[in-house]
Amino acid sequence: MKKRPLVLSIAGFDPTAGAGVLADIKTMEQNKTLGMAVITANTIQTETNFTSVIWIDEQIVFSQLLPLLNQYSFSAIKVGLIPNLSFLLKIVSLPQLRQTKIIWDPILSASSGFNFNHDLTKLEEILNHIYMITPNWNEIKILAETNDATIGAEKLAKLTNVFLKGGHSTEVGKDYLFSKKGKIYPLKNKSNIATEKHGSGCVLSSALTANIALKFPIIKTCLRSKKYTTTILESNKSLLGYHKK
Repeated sequence: MKKRPLVLSIAGFDPTAGAGVLADIKTMEQNKTLGMAVITANTIQTETNFTSVIWIDEQIVFSQLLPLLNQYSFSAIKVGLIPNLSFLLKIVSLPQLRQTKIIWDPILSASSGFNFNHDLTKLEEILNHIYMITPNWNEIKILAETNDATIGAEKLAKLTNVFLKGGHSTEVGKDYLFSKKGKIYPLKNKSNIATEKHGSGCVLSSALTANIALKFPIIKTCLRSKKYTTTILESNKSLLGYHKK
């Protein structure tokens, strides 16, 4: 049996398993990788309501993370919910991760409206360490400090690859890859039965992490990851999707 590449999720815990590390691990395993996880936060939420977040002490996070990095070689790492960008900078600057591709899902607010109020002053320094970010249209405007999502994506793509999720655009389901090489690839929606799902952004970023670890070319990585996420969106009509291939 072929050995699977190792991947890691550094993210929050969602009790519903629709988002956070539980959704990440399910996605990574279904996409032929072996997933591990470090928890940054405990959240009090369901798929419909986000009440609060309890951040894990930074020392505890690193006491979980460093033994894994010292013992295992991760092909790719996904970073999700984080308390602040200073914390993220400490992670992406670790010497053990110099050769590791990092995918950051910039969760700036919960779908229920809870805002995490990140200070973006360290953003450019962080993006220099990151292989890909996966913002939606609202998030890219905040990150790039612009009212135009595509202009924002082009701006940040000078620093890292940008998978711009189309869930909040005028053309729902149409995503874009803005590559660091200056190319733009539209990724069209091919489903007529997909419905909204809690944690779909976590699923997509984890699928990207897995497919990057499997060393697919970047455009194929995006297409495979979008296809997998679509299977979750099509799996039922509730807000919690089923993971299946």
